[in-house]
Amino acid sequence: MHQIKLLRLPISYFLFSIFLLFSSNASANFDFNANCVKAYQNIFELKLNAARQLIAAEKRARPNNSIVPFLENYVDYYYLLTTESKSEFERLESNKDDRLDQISDDDKNSPYCLYAQAQINLQWALIRGRYGSYFTAAREINKANSLLQENTKKFPGFHLNSMGLGLINAVMGAMPDGFLKSSLSTFGLKGNLQNGLNMLDKLAENLPKSTYEPFYEEVVFNYAYVLSDVAHSSAAYAKTMKYTARIADSSLLKCYVQAYVCSRNGHTDEAISILANKPSGAAYQAFPYLDYLMGIAKLNKLDMSAGASFERYLQTNKGVNYIKDSYLHLGWIALLKGDENGYSAMMAKAKANGYNFHERDKQALNEANSPVPNKDLLKARLLFDGGYSSKGLDILADSKADDFTSSKDKTEYYYRLGRLNDALGKDDLALMSYQNAITIGKSLKYYFAAKSAVQMGKIFEAKKNVQKAKSSFNLAIAMKGHEQENSIENEAKQGLRRVGG
Repeated sequence: MHQIKLLRLPISYFLFSIFLLFSSNASANFDFNANCVKAYQNIFELKLNAARQLIAAEKRARPNNSIVPFLENYVDYYYLLTTESKSEFERLESNKDDRLDQISDDDKNSPYCLYAQAQINLQWALIRGRYGSYFTAAREINKANSLLQENTKKFPGFHLNSMGLGLINAVMGAMPDGFLKSSLSTFGLKGNLQNGLNMLDKLAENLPKSTYEPFYEEVVFNYAYVLSDVAHSSAAYAKTMKYTARIADSSLLKCYVQAYVCSRNGHTDEAISILANKPSGAAYQAFPYLDYLMGIAKLNKLDMSAGASFERYLQTNKGVNYIKDSYLHLGWIALLKGDENGYSAMMAKAKANGYNFHERDKQALNEANSPVPNKDLLKARLLFDGGYSSKGLDILADSKADDFTSSKDKTEYYYRLGRLNDALGKDDLALMSYQNAITIGKSLKYYFAAKSAVQMGKIFEAKKNVQKAKSSFNLAIAMKGHEQENSIENEAKQGLRRVGG
């Protein structure tokens, strides 16, 4: 990898800025001093033990420094993010109120007082939402939003407010219908995806030129997540690689963000290279998910050595997510190797093991309960996900719809052809295939028809054919009772907003 090394502002410059920030109140107990900055930087390299030691030293030296509980919460947040452990979440959750109590009792004239409380609420909400505790998460998001809005009024020049507000706006603006959205609606909380994106983009662009430069990595982490997972932006790859380029290669979080966005956006070879060269050693927090991500990337180029990565993930993971999905992928590997008994065994494990918190595990369970996939369609699917669309078309070149016996496979055949041609800019062929997928599959429980309608809408949107775009997006919304209904309907609604529907 050829990234530019992170160019830090001199620490003396940052400390001078902090001094100016707090010079109006000499008794301020939000002291983001050199030791705290170093701890914060270690957190964002995922050197959590080193961060814990620095925070403990700060706590001994300055027990009233309220940046300490703020940083302690960051450590817990990234520890839980990397372990995905529900039991550890339940063990650590009791820390939240004690930290908020110390911070809220401290200097009200510091912009960190409300900001730190908001961040702690937001971090617990983001973790809590992974385990389906939506109402409490909604309450915490609402609290974070109120605190940040108040802090913006009190300290309009405190640019970090935009980080949390940008994230909340983006997530709320793009959230599919469901319990979390309805819970948030009870608080009157609404968002705007584009406003959120604009806030985060402005911060990522301008923070390196400001006294808030040490917070750059956190902003980029949030922005990359929003671009890739929330907005599904075509700019996700380019912007993520641009903004992460200046972060040090010693950051394991950088490796994760880059590899994840590369993998999600068809840059599979780059994702594999990044993961193969990731920083390692005892200094870093264990991060089993990176093995899962390597498995996904390798299988998306039909590299059967992916199985070892999934096996390693299952052996080292102590969390609750991606277990069913790992067994599903191991089953696919067995199937592609011609081992149908092995496939059946893995589908049984996918049904019996793991949890249903994450969308990928829910979908894995659906697929484990579905008929055995056609091997050519499976290969085309994986190659498309990996960004190898020409190779995917080659797999289907000698096939036609009549070669497939079930309506499911016929629908999927047309859907896969549509996606592959769409990715290669062959719009007319893509539209024809999508329409065939809709005709055959609109009453089936599978997602292919509804997703085809969304993709048609996007093609017409790009062609400035507003009426056909609206019609396609509305068609996707009208289809009910299929897999991924909420997320596909939400994607269609976002499309309607873009074209003024």
